[in-house]
Amino acid sequence: MSEPRRITHLIDGRPWEGTAERTGPVFNPATGERTGAVDLASAELVGAAVASAHTAWRSWRNVSLARRTRVLFAFRELLHARKDEIAALVTAEHGKVLSDALGEVTRGLEVAEFACGIPHLLKGGFSENASTAVDVHSIRQSLGVVAVISPFNFPAMVPMWFVPIAIACGNAVVLKPSEKDPSAALAVAALWKEAGLPDGVLQVVNGDKEAVDALLTHKDVKAVSFVGSTPVARYVYETGTAHGKRVQALGGAKNHMLVLPDADLDLAADAAVNAGFGSAGERCMAISVLVAVEPVADRLVAGITDRMARLRTGDGTRASDMGPLVTREHRDKVASYIDAGVEAGATLVVDGTKGDFDADGDGFFLGPTLFDDVRPDMPVYTDEIFGPVLSVVRVASYDEGLDLINANPYGNGTALFTNDGGAARRFQNEVEVGMVGINVPIPVPVSYFSFGGWKNSLFGDSHAHGTEGVHFFTRGKVVTSRWLDPSHGGINLGFPRNE
Repeated sequence: MSEPRRITHLIDGRPWEGTAERTGPVFNPATGERTGAVDLASAELVGAAVASAHTAWRSWRNVSLARRTRVLFAFRELLHARKDEIAALVTAEHGKVLSDALGEVTRGLEVAEFACGIPHLLKGGFSENASTAVDVHSIRQSLGVVAVISPFNFPAMVPMWFVPIAIACGNAVVLKPSEKDPSAALAVAALWKEAGLPDGVLQVVNGDKEAVDALLTHKDVKAVSFVGSTPVARYVYETGTAHGKRVQALGGAKNHMLVLPDADLDLAADAAVNAGFGSAGERCMAISVLVAVEPVADRLVAGITDRMARLRTGDGTRASDMGPLVTREHRDKVASYIDAGVEAGATLVVDGTKGDFDADGDGFFLGPTLFDDVRPDMPVYTDEIFGPVLSVVRVASYDEGLDLINANPYGNGTALFTNDGGAARRFQNEVEVGMVGINVPIPVPVSYFSFGGWKNSLFGDSHAHGTEGVHFFTRGKVVTSRWLDPSHGGINLGFPRNE
């Protein structure tokens, strides 16, 4: 077994050369091998990174939109060229299969492409002669240093929901990726430097709660973007806002897929398997509850069971459909819900603890699991399991299914499968969830719309990327002005250039 490689911070555009007082293990989840030791930042080091970012921001905020955009376009080209390398890092430390990892990087790339349009997105308004010889115009300006705290399940995509827009808006960023799989974020940060981003505008500090708390309480951090579990999202929101920061904290989910009797049941069964077991269920937009309106439940369960039997679970670098979970502890926690579901009286149709896995070593595997006859009081329904466990709840009507979804404390994503346009229109109006799919099981918005849920799935009033992301990373200012007649002089026949 090879010696675990050192994974450290990126400060001022260079790997940190200090000695860490604490480190954390990084594993290959498919083999169980410890492949890395990540340096965990102290509060003092976080403070130094913030101070450096603040210094860099003073210059970056005044860089023209034309030059900022050139950096963004260069970053986009580099990320596109290296996306396979980034995806391989995701698979090596998170475990998801390579095709899924590549899809993650590609969706992050879309946000970078959206940020390339920042000159248009930052345009203000202008009113001439609001009063006699008085003009009024609005502008949006950067905040300063902003923090991005990202989760383990999308180590490349989630940072790119925030970082390109924050940088495009003229901010400096301190990124704290998950300590479980930090290498993809560090590799993407290196591409920013290669694209011409000045040193210090993007800092990467690895760490745990000590680093998070340091960011949440530092006086020079003006805003915090977070994605993670609901308990931590609530903590981040309450702590950050208590220290005067703008906070968007995206939390957990319990996403329902409502299937009406008129739906294409083959399409619905495909969607349930894809959305329930992709990335081993480690998605905040995964479908974890299938709500079947009778009399179609038996046919749906049979169709899903048949498809599950053909799934191959194993090493993400092989021809697998589903990879391992991120850590042994998380795998064991998810497996405990299978026992809890049986004990509560749910029908265990497919047991993910059984079967063979296509991998070497002692990986953190759990196969796709299906429960039927689940009731809303069971732990497999009430808790966000964050693993490959799909629960089927049977209901008698559309109204009963809608009430079940709306009563849930989470409101991240949901889907309706039907061929009835009237039912679809009613559902998208009545459901109390932030992102809705109609015959689309994972309704993650494209980059020029915004991502975010309702209820306990979001703390704060701003969603990720899109126009809301631009507004989150800027603040508005209105200028009222009166001037005497202007004078000018000088001769220059050259074509004007934007610099």
